[in-house]
Amino acid sequence: MNVSVTPLWTAEDAADATAGKAYGDWQADGVSIDSRTLKPGDLFVAIKGPKVDGHKFVDDALKAGAAAVAVEPKRKKVPKGAPWLQVADTTFALEDLGRAARQRTAARVIAVTGSVGKTSTKEALRFVLEEQGPTAGSEGSLNNQWGVPLSLARMPAETAFGVFEVGMNHPGEITPLSKMIQPHVAIITAVEAVHSAHFKSIEAIADAKAEIFNGVEAGGIAVLNRDSPLYDRLAAAARGSNIETIIGFGAVAGAEVRLVAASQESEGTDLTADVMGTSIAYRLNIPGRHWAMISLGVLAAVGAIGADVASAAEALSGMRPPKGRGRQHRVELANGSFTVIDESYNASPASMIAAFDVLGGMHPERGGRRIAVLGDMLELGAGSATQHARLAESLIRNKIDLVFTAGPEMAALWKVLPPAQRAGTADDSQTLAFQVAEAVQAGDILVVKGSAGSNTKVIVESLLAKGETSEAEAGDQDWAVNG
Repeated sequence: MNVSVTPLWTAEDAADATAGKAYGDWQADGVSIDSRTLKPGDLFVAIKGPKVDGHKFVDDALKAGAAAVAVEPKRKKVPKGAPWLQVADTTFALEDLGRAARQRTAARVIAVTGSVGKTSTKEALRFVLEEQGPTAGSEGSLNNQWGVPLSLARMPAETAFGVFEVGMNHPGEITPLSKMIQPHVAIITAVEAVHSAHFKSIEAIADAKAEIFNGVEAGGIAVLNRDSPLYDRLAAAARGSNIETIIGFGAVAGAEVRLVAASQESEGTDLTADVMGTSIAYRLNIPGRHWAMISLGVLAAVGAIGADVASAAEALSGMRPPKGRGRQHRVELANGSFTVIDESYNASPASMIAAFDVLGGMHPERGGRRIAVLGDMLELGAGSATQHARLAESLIRNKIDLVFTAGPEMAALWKVLPPAQRAGTADDSQTLAFQVAEAVQAGDILVVKGSAGSNTKVIVESLLAKGETSEAEAGDQDWAVNG
């Protein structure tokens, strides 16, 4: 939903927000930090990152139709007559724009974090809330020190609901982002052994996630996974941040938003939930118990923000999240078709198992096979080999017929797989892509999954290139099992 009825930023407003100086009488309808994806009318902020200095692309941004460019004069001389914003530090300027955008709106704001499911939860919240009022929030996974202020800076003043994702891989990263967002509701989807290379224990990961409470507005609400063994620790952290209201979601007794019944089949799940004492029945057009849990967290957050829960539950059936997070593609061959489940965006032990459970519940056409194509799970630290090897249990339990692996970390899994499941292995995804494309047959169902750094998306691209591609009937779903 396009929520803006006035310019997002005028030259005067941007100068006031950043303590900068505007040249030219310009107005911007968006904000960008990447000249390659900039849209005409955007304000381009030339961020100096660890690898690339955006000042090198100021001319490109202007040629692409930028309304203006925010620049540190010592780093770049702006072409004569070009509209621009002079600032002392572009990174600080982006943060200032984000804070100013947050302060000028009366929106009810949700912040989402978690080891798995946060992007899915954020996307689902945006989707259901858009039907109830002008909604803004994080695009994709813009959840770090640049993504959060950028997302905030893009929020129009007329916004009714804001939904922002917050990520981290080291302690101390979430607190400043949460304080920038100032959410009314903070949700932690789950705490798992993700980014464990940077943490001594899963309790330490929970403590880092709990930093999200540090920015919650007075009278705010925490939404927590009641099924998590770390629920009590997180709830204590919330209360320590002066949050009085905690809403738990899950299947256990005592959850304020509780799963009562779930009827699953390969195309989706019909659910009944008790939401704060009210029974609500709804459907998800996607298979997997983990999606039921995600939906409960969504309904809990919707209720906490003061929106209509029943309407949100009904809207969930139409959810269509971004690619790389479970989207199903049917590829037509001369003698039939096969299905690719694209989970190439990210991976962790918990999300791998969730993906295997989904694949195990699907039914290949006659002669077809269930195939898992896996890239390395990264940032698992000293226990990486063990975590990879343990995946064999779920692959066997779900009766996955064939397994392909790519990368040095996946070697630990390859060693313990039963010989009958071993289909192929390679040092990298690019090499494995040829093996998988050669082996696939009509009737097969493949899930392709790995951490973003393992580049399993090239395997998906190779498979989709084998024939005519369409979105599968099962809902062309792309809800992430790792967010």
